[in-house]
Amino acid sequence: MSGPLFPRWTNTVSRLSAAALLAVPAIGIGGLMAYVRSPYVTGQQRPVEQPIEFDHRHHAGDEQIDCRYCHWSVEEAPSAGIPSTTVCMSCHAQVWNKSPYLTKVREAFFSDMPIPWIRVHNLPDFVYFNHSIHVAKGVGCATCHGRVDQMAAVEQVAPLTMAWCLDCHRNPEPHLRPTEFITSMTWTPPEDKTKAADLGRQLAEAYDVHSRESCSTCHR
Repeated sequence: MSGPLFPRWTNTVSRLSAAALLAVPAIGIGGLMAYVRSPYVTGQQRPVEQPIEFDHRHHAGDEQIDCRYCHWSVEEAPSAGIPSTTVCMSCHAQVWNKSPYLTKVREAFFSDMPIPWIRVHNLPDFVYFNHSIHVAKGVGCATCHGRVDQMAAVEQVAPLTMAWCLDCHRNPEPHLRPTEFITSMTWTPPEDKTKAADLGRQLAEAYDVHSRESCSTCHR
């Protein structure tokens, strides 16, 4: 009588092969999901070098210049606005008006050409985002942009993924602040969790904030 067609160890091989067939796709999908959410893809923590050296630590930190002085349309338009050379020269016509660091600013101003600033926070074209409505509802600049007053070169702090946006849209109250502190880089909610939750509810009611989760909110 002849022996078995396959040796006993082939049972182990078949089990391992079946497990691998199931595990490899799962690991691949999981790895891909982790990759697209990583800072390498989202662009986080990468200081962007601009055509002109502009230190937010000095302007927004030391000098306490309000965000709205340069990003003047943030309360009225979808875009926060990029400061024109006129805005720059409104100060630097008197301050450091002969500094070599500002040569390109002066050249742009006198030639009536815009400064080619490089965008840091860049959403896909199929995403609609309106700065003015968020500001009006009590979402502070630092909530999405981080502590800009501590950045030599501005970098993207938040992932700006759909999941990140939806987390806030589903539960906006913890992210709200009084509008008089909308541009403050140092404002924090009360340390007491109960008081912080109460403040969030009060602000949501006062500013008529509602969760927006439908696709058409951002994809129009």
